[in-house]
Amino acid sequence: MVQKYQSPVRVYKHPFELIMAAYERRFPTCPLIPMFVDSDTVNEFKSDDGAIHVIERRCKLDIDAPRLLKKIAGVDYVYFVQKNSLNSRERTLHIEAHNETFSNRVIINEHCCYSVHPENEDWTCFEQSASLDIKSFFGFESTVEKIAMKQYTSNIKKGKEIIEYYLRQLEEEGITFVPRWTPPSLGPSSEPVSASKTQAASSAVVPPDTGLKEGLSSEALSSPAAVSEPMAGTPDDKLDADYIKRYLGDLTPLQESCLIRLRQWLQETHKGKIPKDEHILRFLRARDFNIDKAREIMCQSLTWRKQHQVDYILDTWTPPQVLQDYYAGGWHHHDKDGRPLYVLRLGQMDTKGLVRALGEEALLRYVLSINEEGLRRCEENTKVFGRPISSWTCLVDLEGLNMRHLWRPGVKALLRIIEVVEANYPETLGRLLILRAPRVFPVLWTLVSPFIDDNTRRKFLIYAGNDYQGPGGLLDYIDKEIIPDFLSGECMCEVPEGGLVPKSLYRTAEELENEDLKLWTETIYQSASVFKGAPHEILIQIVEASSVITWDFDVCKGDIVFNIYHSKRSPQPPKKDSLGAHSIASPGGNNVQLIDRLWQLGRDYSMVESPLICKEGESVQGSHVTRWPGFYILQWKFHSMPACAATNLPRVDDVLASLQVSSHKCKVMYYTEVIGSEDFRGSMTSLESSHSGFSQLSAATTSSSQSHSSSMISRWRFC
Repeated sequence: MVQKYQSPVRVYKHPFELIMAAYERRFPTCPLIPMFVDSDTVNEFKSDDGAIHVIERRCKLDIDAPRLLKKIAGVDYVYFVQKNSLNSRERTLHIEAHNETFSNRVIINEHCCYSVHPENEDWTCFEQSASLDIKSFFGFESTVEKIAMKQYTSNIKKGKEIIEYYLRQLEEEGITFVPRWTPPSLGPSSEPVSASKTQAASSAVVPPDTGLKEGLSSEALSSPAAVSEPMAGTPDDKLDADYIKRYLGDLTPLQESCLIRLRQWLQETHKGKIPKDEHILRFLRARDFNIDKAREIMCQSLTWRKQHQVDYILDTWTPPQVLQDYYAGGWHHHDKDGRPLYVLRLGQMDTKGLVRALGEEALLRYVLSINEEGLRRCEENTKVFGRPISSWTCLVDLEGLNMRHLWRPGVKALLRIIEVVEANYPETLGRLLILRAPRVFPVLWTLVSPFIDDNTRRKFLIYAGNDYQGPGGLLDYIDKEIIPDFLSGECMCEVPEGGLVPKSLYRTAEELENEDLKLWTETIYQSASVFKGAPHEILIQIVEASSVITWDFDVCKGDIVFNIYHSKRSPQPPKKDSLGAHSIASPGGNNVQLIDRLWQLGRDYSMVESPLICKEGESVQGSHVTRWPGFYILQWKFHSMPACAATNLPRVDDVLASLQVSSHKCKVMYYTEVIGSEDFRGSMTSLESSHSGFSQLSAATTSSSQSHSSSMISRWRFC
C-alpha cells in the first residue's frame, strides 16, 4: 500500500529571497539533523542571466533503524538524490527527491515548493507532498514503513526549527534583506553591500531534501496574525497551517495530510461546494484518520443529509407545541472549555407521552435540529474564545427516571435516535455528564450502550446520587455561576420542566404511522438502481422548445454513464410486471427502462449531449436547453470498460444473470425539473462542466467557475 503525505501551506512572513538565503545554509550538511551525514553536488546548471539555477545533489543519511535491520539489508547509509530548481525570475524553488538505495524495493518520492504568497509579495509559502511505496524488504515491510513514517514526521516538525535557526543566524550577521533578481542589463552597475549580503547568505550549511527519510519541510516561522477562513467551494483553495491551528486544532503532520487529501478528493468529485473542514475532520477522527473509512461514512452521511434536506431544518421546520412544552431539554451557557452546554432532564420527561403524541420521526427530527444548532454554536464559540471548539457538552439529569421510561416503543425510538446521530454527527459530543443516576439506570444502560461508539462511551461520566457535588464532580467541568438551580446551583435554567403529556394529545397508531411516513419521505429526490445491462431511464415531455431541463443527482454506489436522448415519439410506458421487458423490480430501488430494444440510435432517437462518466460518490448538477419539442429521456447506465453501445442494450436476460453479482449494481439519487427559459437565471451548462458539489455543510452559496447550476440549485442554503 502506498503511503502519501500532503502538507498544508506554511507561511513565512519573510521575503522569498531571504528564505532562500536561509535555506541555502543547510548545505552541504546540517548540524541540526544528526542523521544527515553529507551531500555531494553531482550536476549544476545556471542560465546566462542568472535567473535559473538547477543543482542536483547526492545525499548520505544515517537512518535511525535497528542494527539488525541494517545488517540484514547490508547497508550502513542510505542515499537520496535531490534536485533543486530555483527560478529567481518567478521567485519559486521546486525540490524533487527520490531514494537511490533500495530503489527496486522501496520507492520514495517527494516534491516541495517555495513560492511567493499570493496576497503578500513579501511573504513566502511552502508546500510539500510525498509518497512511500514498499514493495518488498526482506520480510520487514511493516517495520520499515513504521520507521520511515516516524522519521519523516519528526523531520517535518524539525523543518521549522531549521529555517528559524538560519534566519536568526542571518540576522545576527546583519543580513535582513536580500535584493530580488533583476536582468543583468537593468541591474545597478555596482552594489557592494548587496553583493556581500548575497555572498554571505550563500555560504550555507544545510541538509538536502531527502524524501520521506529526511524531509525538507519547514513550518511557518510565523503565520499571518489574522487568517480568515478560506472560502469553501473554491477548487484550488488550500489550507493554511495557521488556519488549521486556529480553527481546527493541533494536528500531527500526518493528520493534517489526511484532512488535506480527503478535502482534495471532495474538491475533485464535488466541485463547487464541499463540506466544511470541521465536518471533514470529525469523520476522520471518528475513523482514526483512516481516509477510506472516513470517506465512506462521510459520503453516506452527506447523501442522507441531502435526501432528507437536513440543511433546511433550522429554517423550515418548527417543532410542534407539544415538544416545546414537554421536551425537557435546552441550551444553557457553556462549560469551562468553552463548549456549548446542553441540559437534558430526562428523568422529568414523559417519553411515552411524547412518542404517543408525536411519533418516532418527529422526535428524531427534533433531535436533529438540536444537533444542527449545536454545530452552529460551536462555530460561534470558536470565534468568541479564539480557539477551536468542535463539540459540545451534554448534562443529563436522571432524577425521576423509573421503569415507565423503559416502555418498549420509547426505548426503540431512543435507539433509533442514537443510531442516526452516531452515523451523521460523529465526534460532536465532547463530554456527557450523567447526574443522579437511579437504580434503574443500569437496565437502560445495558439496552443502549451497545449502540454507542466506543470513542463516544469514553466521554461518559456517570454520577449516582449526589456524588456530582464532590471532588471530580460537576465543578471540575462547569463554572459554579452557571450550575442550574435544579442541581443546587445559583443560575436559573430556562429548560422546560417536562411533565406528563395529556392523554388528550395522544394520536392513534394509524395517525402516527401516516405522520412518520410523511415526515421522513418529504424529499424531492428519488432513488433508482442501475444494473449492468439495465439502465434507469426517466421520460420528460417538452411542449415548448427552449425550455430548460435541470438535474441534480448523486452516485451513491458504483460508476455510471449519464446520457440525454431526444425522440419525436413517446416510448411505450414501462410494464408493471417485474419480469416484463421494461421494468425491473429490485430490493435496492426502482429500475425503469423506456428505450425499446428495437429502436435504433439516429433513426428512432438521438443523443443531445455527450455521455458523462460519473464516479461513485460524485454529485452532479446541470441543465440542458431543449432545441425541439418532443420527448427527452434521461438515462443512467452502468459504466464498464468497454462501455455498452447505446443501441442493442441487453435487457432482462442479462439483468437476471447480473443480479447475482453485487459489483454489477449501481445506485443513484436524483431530482429533475423543467423550467421555462424566461425563468431560468443560471448559466447554461453542458454536461462536461456540470459537476458540482454536495449542497450541504458548505459556507459558500454560489457555485464555482467550473460549475453552473440552475436557479433552483442556487436557492439552496448551506450550513
